[in-house]
Amino acid sequence: MTDLAPLLQGFFTDKLMLQLQASQHTIAAYRDTFTLLLSFAERRTSRRPSRLSIADLDAPTIGAFLQHLETVRGNTAATRNVRLAAIRSLFRYAALRAPEHAAVIQRVLANSPKRFDRAIVDYLTTTETDALVAAPDRTTWTGRRDHVLLLTDVHTGLRVSELTRLTLQDVHLGSGPHGRCRGNGCKDRCTPLISGTPVSLAAAD
Repeated sequence: MTDLAPLLQGFFTDKLMLQLQASQHTIAAYRDTFTLLLSFAERRTSRRPSRLSIADLDAPTIGAFLQHLETVRGNTAATRNVRLAAIRSLFRYAALRAPEHAAVIQRVLANSPKRFDRAIVDYLTTTETDALVAAPDRTTWTGRRDHVLLLTDVHTGLRVSELTRLTLQDVHLGSGPHGRCRGNGCKDRCTPLISGTPVSLAAAD
């Protein structure tokens, strides 16, 4: 067994799952990052992933991997930065557990996110919002469902993942109608339901 394998396992089971209680989406994103990185390092070093060590993931290798993401896989700078954040998180975890690789770890952590222009996210006007909510055909069950989903999302601002995870137990339609959800970073949120949303939810069944 190399020094990398127990660090990777501990990073996922101890750091992400136990300490941070990261969401399934975060864990899956980190898993995908290291799957890509280990595959890249295998091709670069001709060593199987089970034989790779921390020294094989040095700063030049990480830099080449980040370049590979953009030039070969066609990832955006934003995606590159997300992958780098996962790598830096692993190496910060490794810094306290593998001090013999301190120099390698320090050089990897010196990699910085890439700057890029962010698109300005515009908003819908009242007319556009009304047209969007009215678009589903409410004579069908799927149309009523889509109408309620759109109406709820417009008035609560929930992310799509938060909206689709809502259950009957998460929605209170009595006095002070509201919806509860667990959002980004495992934070619980309670959002009021206004402007006819409770009535639409009750009639959607």
